[in-house]
Amino acid sequence: MSDDASLIAATLAGDTAAFGRLVQTHQDRLYNSLLRVLGSADDAADIAQDAFVQAYVKLDSFRGGSAFYTWLYRIAFNLAMSQRRRQHNAASLDQMKSLIGSEPMDGQPTADAGVLAQERADLVHAALAELSMEHRQILVLREIDGCRYDEIAEILDLPVGTVRSRLFRARLEMRDLLAPRLHVERIADTR
Repeated sequence: MSDDASLIAATLAGDTAAFGRLVQTHQDRLYNSLLRVLGSADDAADIAQDAFVQAYVKLDSFRGGSAFYTWLYRIAFNLAMSQRRRQHNAASLDQMKSLIGSEPMDGQPTADAGVLAQERADLVHAALAELSMEHRQILVLREIDGCRYDEIAEILDLPVGTVRSRLFRARLEMRDLLAPRLHVERIADTR
């Protein structure tokens, strides 16, 4: 029996501390995934907390046909989509700053490779935030969380073929967003 399965069984038997261990095991991964998808630290924390509450309440409906994290992420995703529909607002510069931690870079070269790497990471995070929720989420699940296609299909309740095609389109869109920015950076690096 896996650790998650034994913790779930213990929780269902009345051991609330076991669910606390499930939360400790999965909270950072869930929060980080939600942060990248939602673009807001506050929203990611709220949705993660709500997802754990719902998972606790509905734990007896978990059948074990998938990994606990997959089931938990699906709950979180549904909560995030419900919130997104209610808010109907675009990410602000302040939200972007909280996600990437700084103002957009001007593309000027620096001598420090660490700073250059951070600038590139900031460009990627900014481009990721410009993607549609559908494309952003599938890229986060595959490229950042390292989920397999079948896991993504289960989380998003999509056929594997749809996952592959959306991932392909998301990568193309990301490339189109990054190409002009990185081209400017490469030109600046050669000076």
